[in-house]
Amino acid sequence: MQGIDTPNDCEPETPPCTWRGALAFGLVAAALVLGLIYLWFAVRNRAVVFLYYHNMGPVVPDTGPFSPVTRSRYWMTGLVAAGAVMVLHTVAQMLLGRLARSYVPPRWYQIWAVAAVPVAIGIPAITTTVNSPRLPLGLAALVLLITLVALALALQPGTLAARRPLDALLLGVDGMGLALWLTALPSLEELPRWIATGRLIWLRWLGVSLVLGLIGCLAGHSLRRLFRRPAPHLGQLVVAALCCGYLALPLAHHTFGTNGYFYISDMDNFFARAPWIQLGAWGLTLTLTWVYHVWSKRRAPAPS
Repeated sequence: MQGIDTPNDCEPETPPCTWRGALAFGLVAAALVLGLIYLWFAVRNRAVVFLYYHNMGPVVPDTGPFSPVTRSRYWMTGLVAAGAVMVLHTVAQMLLGRLARSYVPPRWYQIWAVAAVPVAIGIPAITTTVNSPRLPLGLAALVLLITLVALALALQPGTLAARRPLDALLLGVDGMGLALWLTALPSLEELPRWIATGRLIWLRWLGVSLVLGLIGCLAGHSLRRLFRRPAPHLGQLVVAALCCGYLALPLAHHTFGTNGYFYISDMDNFFARAPWIQLGAWGLTLTLTWVYHVWSKRRAPAPS
């Protein structure tokens, strides 16, 4: 399955990618990730960042430092930090591609390989040694694993943004539409509680999110036809949905949706805790992605 950064995106005359640019971008990405992790775990008040003992009602009675909901906030930092890397890296690649037509962006895996080394050292060193409470090694390892996976996603839009910025923007529209399905479907886990408590307004919000997701896909397809751009690969759509749903939305929530407290969201805003519901949400979203890919490919105009 092809991702956003794929060999098909390289024109035949493109010179081989080198590691020189990857070194610079990788070190900057690692510095940003570690800087944010240090800010959240060592500098800021952890009771605010991770909402220790926050009253979340009878549904979540325990919000202590190592409760299930708080433990998820720790590894969600990896998604938020990678979201920041994704935004800045994509914009930087887009600008470099416009300023220098001969610019050759490094591959995402080259940048990731450079960034992974200091990140792998820095995250455990920070989270297990500074401030209080210090994370146990197993939880620190989970934070590191999620961060490395998220960073691999975050770096992928850069190549397309440098070479074909319009296609990257249109793919972002597709990805945001699919991301609404990706992050809304797990809330079906709460359906029995909504029915039992009469809070059916949340069911309406779920329906609205799914409809808006379809509208987002139709908007992406319409814009692509307007600008006469080819349909994206299935792998590009999958990666775009993951980037928008699991990186862009957690970053947006942290930046704009926390009433100025800039706390880290817990997993329940984006994932289901029941494995079968989460797997079902992924399966339904992947099915929609495939249907949209086939439909848009059949209706796509020839490239201009």
